[in-house]
Amino acid sequence: MARITFSCLPASCYCSVSLLSLGCAVRQKVLLLLLLFIISFILLLGVYQRQLWGPQRRSGARVNMYISMAESMEATDVTNPALNYGVVVDCGSSGSRVFVYYWPPHNGNPHTLLDIRQMKDRDRAPVVKKIKPGISTLAQTPSHASDYLSPLLSFAAAHVPQSKHKETPVYILCTAGMRLLPESQQAAILEDLVNDIPLEFDFLFSRSHAEVISGKQEGVYAWIGINFVLGRFDHADEEDTTVEVMTGSQSQQPISRRRTVGIIDMGGASLQIAYEVPSAITFSSPQEEEAGKSVLAEFNLGCDVEHTQHVYRVYVTTFLGFGGNMARQRYEDQLVNATLADTRVLTSLDKPYLDPCLPAGLSDSVVRDNHTIQLRGQGDWTRCLQVVRPFLGLHNGTMSLGGVYQAPINFSNSEFYGFSEFFYCTEDVLRLGGQYNSQRFSKAAADYCATKWSTLKQRLENRLFSQHADIDRVKKQCFKSAWMFEVLHSGFRFPTNYPSLKTAQLVYNKEVQWTLGAILFKTRFLPLRDLQQETLRQSHSSWLRSSFVYNHHLLSLCILVVLLAILLYILRLRRIHQREQRQAEALNLLWAEEGEALLP
Repeated sequence: MARITFSCLPASCYCSVSLLSLGCAVRQKVLLLLLLFIISFILLLGVYQRQLWGPQRRSGARVNMYISMAESMEATDVTNPALNYGVVVDCGSSGSRVFVYYWPPHNGNPHTLLDIRQMKDRDRAPVVKKIKPGISTLAQTPSHASDYLSPLLSFAAAHVPQSKHKETPVYILCTAGMRLLPESQQAAILEDLVNDIPLEFDFLFSRSHAEVISGKQEGVYAWIGINFVLGRFDHADEEDTTVEVMTGSQSQQPISRRRTVGIIDMGGASLQIAYEVPSAITFSSPQEEEAGKSVLAEFNLGCDVEHTQHVYRVYVTTFLGFGGNMARQRYEDQLVNATLADTRVLTSLDKPYLDPCLPAGLSDSVVRDNHTIQLRGQGDWTRCLQVVRPFLGLHNGTMSLGGVYQAPINFSNSEFYGFSEFFYCTEDVLRLGGQYNSQRFSKAAADYCATKWSTLKQRLENRLFSQHADIDRVKKQCFKSAWMFEVLHSGFRFPTNYPSLKTAQLVYNKEVQWTLGAILFKTRFLPLRDLQQETLRQSHSSWLRSSFVYNHHLLSLCILVVLLAILLYILRLRRIHQREQRQAEALNLLWAEEGEALLP
């Protein structure tokens, strides 16, 4: 009986100690698993943070750009409630056109502009409508202005979802035709628009949304539109061509960003140029400074005035009378005046004036004030360059065409696009549109001028020229080629070996209107409003992201404290286990000694 008691008591004791040991082992395994889980969580969090906030690969940015371009070619999804819309009415001299734009929600980066695209209808056609004549014809009946624009706004209202009307801004911007009217007539037309349009349409429209813009503003908007489509306002990467830009005070460090492009646009009546001036300009006199300020525009295209990432200084000016057709008219006027002054009699048919700027053998005439001058083409390209140069109105120093101040151009780090006549002159008959090469162009132009008129007419009839070429183009090509060449190289002083001029009609196979630049400028503060609303929303719902992800130092410190606490806890459990084991061994020894004492 005693042996049984002895065996039972120690057994119960051993059983208790074994359970304690087993419990400690289980708890240690659980703690080790917990430690592994925390380490895995930290690694996963680091990977997620790096993917979310780390620098994006350039290839991904290019893919996003191509996706955006592809989406802009599709019909606009008007069922998407996240899209925003904007309307711009271009009130020009010959007519008015309405453009409807849309854009997805802002991506949250305060340095990124809105991704504005032209709206496409179900047939993938741009949502554009034009009416004639121009709004300036209502100078005597300004109360009809809102009725005049009503068809355009109704057209826009039919394409913009009804639920978006109240938040869709409408901008009515008037250009050349209205600028010619007296200010009182301009104000009367605008007043009628401001008063009556809100009564008929629910668009977001106020007094500041209707204005007569200057030629300088129009040039800036055109410059913004082209550079936006080309992606020149995006962040610069290593493979991009960049420029160092000085903004604000001279003490600020220069900003390195993508190089923007300049534009040169020659129409029939006027010539316009616009380009960024990255460096601060030093003027030689107060008069030159005053002249420079009138053709320089500095503006912040970003949503936050405190950031200078999108501050641009742009030189922009328009030269009236320097378009291709007006230049030819001025040339003929002087030709007639000089001929009449020299001979005092009309030039007879058998002794026509030899015009170096007409194709060889072409007979033409000029009529001025009942006087007719007969012309005979010489087709002399070199002589034509000489006779058109005085019409540039060049001055010494920093003055360019017509004596207008021209800001310096860094020809070693710049890029330009030539539109309208620059493209027509190089492409319609010479078929040299695209990358401009002055030597190749001048040789082709000289050969064209020297070609007999009968041969040129035959080529036109055989459709060897562009489909846009007509008889008038073929006649004036020699003169316009010389005029374009002189404007570019003598007027704007582009080097003849300048490699970075492209003549184009379309950008990414579409016409880029200045209205795109206008709505980009007008809506530039909208992202800031969206960012403020998003910040307010996230301050209540995303405390973890704002507290830890943004402050990774605090996150690392907290993780270190937790790991130390776990380690100390494991060491403490181990000491407790060792102490209990020693106590159990001592108790076993005591029971053994007592058991031996009970043995007979």
